[in-house]
Amino acid sequence: MRLIVPLQAVFQGPGGLVLGTILPCALFYALQLLRGKWRASASPDAAPDQNSSRNDQILARNDQTLAGNDQALANAEADAAYISARALAIASVGTWSSYYVGWQEFVRNPYHPVDNPGGCIELGIAENKLSWDLIENWLKNHPQEWPDNGPFCFRHVAGYCEFHGLRAFKNALAIFMGEVMGGRVAFKEEQMVLTSGSSAALDILAFSLAEAGDAFLVPSPYYPGFDRDMKWRSGVKLVPVPSHSNNDFRITKAALDRTFTETEKSGIKVRAILVTSPSNPVGNTLDTTCLLLLLNFSSEKKLHIICDEVYAGSAFADPAFVSIAELLDSQNYDASRVHIVYGLSKDLGLAGFRVGVLYTWNKQVLSSAAGMTRFCSISSQTQCLLSTLLLDKQFVQDYIAENRRRLGERRKWVASLLEKAGIFCAKSNGGLFVWMDMRRYLVSDDPEGEVILWKKLLYEGRLNLTAGACCHCIEPGWFRLCFSSSSDDTLTVAFERLKSLFL
Repeated sequence: MRLIVPLQAVFQGPGGLVLGTILPCALFYALQLLRGKWRASASPDAAPDQNSSRNDQILARNDQTLAGNDQALANAEADAAYISARALAIASVGTWSSYYVGWQEFVRNPYHPVDNPGGCIELGIAENKLSWDLIENWLKNHPQEWPDNGPFCFRHVAGYCEFHGLRAFKNALAIFMGEVMGGRVAFKEEQMVLTSGSSAALDILAFSLAEAGDAFLVPSPYYPGFDRDMKWRSGVKLVPVPSHSNNDFRITKAALDRTFTETEKSGIKVRAILVTSPSNPVGNTLDTTCLLLLLNFSSEKKLHIICDEVYAGSAFADPAFVSIAELLDSQNYDASRVHIVYGLSKDLGLAGFRVGVLYTWNKQVLSSAAGMTRFCSISSQTQCLLSTLLLDKQFVQDYIAENRRRLGERRKWVASLLEKAGIFCAKSNGGLFVWMDMRRYLVSDDPEGEVILWKKLLYEGRLNLTAGACCHCIEPGWFRLCFSSSSDDTLTVAFERLKSLFL
């Protein structure tokens, strides 16, 4: 390139620009291209043609994923500091989704019976506070187990440890999960990777099981957070598999077949099925028949199954919860395609402790997940404390039984209060919520009618509930109400507000 300026001086006249600038530049870049190709072919590490083709396909998928965010970039100020399309797309979510708008309204104006009786009541977050007193009592009765005083001293927890979890804590979690899931499955610590919350486990699975632009089928209505946990960083698409109220929102083979076929015909590769049991937001467990349907379908289509069992210990009525792991032990299925996600945020109400579990029979997924936990590990102090609590067999058995009893009683009470307001709920036997049928209060039987009703609940009733559209429900007018994060008195106030709005 240093020759260009001297050449411009040599070649004067009409052809000077071509001979002195354009032609030398063209020759320079042609030589650079040939030189690069020669190096690639001469390198012993050069990838085979099939790998290059696969990489091109992956890059193309990434380009397609990022192309959807171009509008966000176009709206940015021309002279503003550069922000990636990925970040802008995530940042914009909270500005339009009612799932996040309602939470922001609660944070801005939270209800308090004395200080702010006219504030917003939070009924949209699935947090279990009903049995916190049981854990508080255990901690008071076991002060020696706190890391500062007990056998897990400072030197034991201060240094580096395995990012994917301490062996002792994995062992305690394996025993606890077996107890929670009916004692019919022996979970193994060597098939377990621990993460800072179950959201991190879902994120890792999205990275591990699909390329950006591939799809997971998700029976709807489904937990709105999946759109965050599975999509934001991995670029995986979630395709709802619709269900209907006329069969209690159960998964059907016809809906699975239709959605799979339509997705693949559109040019999108389906890699997995993602399900939750008990369901969020409906609250019904997946029985053996449904789980076998999913296993057979995934085997037929060569798909992975991700089973989110984070509410396993929160199933409070018949039919009893059945883990997909139980069927793998008794049936001849390819276990390498099955992955379970669990955590302590729901059954134990320890959302702030950030404990998640990725349990898999696939050695490659296990290895990749263990590597990625460097970015989402649990503090060693938390693991040491909870190991002792989870290994207290009598406490665990008493807690699970009492927590289930309290959840069942709270669900029954909430449903009866809603009925007095003319609102009925879908059948459920687990979870921290009820799935409310408010279709009779819609001004129009369409998505816009649901938005109008949601705004009335939030801004007139000062009640934050999760609208069905956030859960990809195809029937407008269904709402999720979480009943385990508020006191009896607060819920009573909430129901009085509901009645004043509609009666």
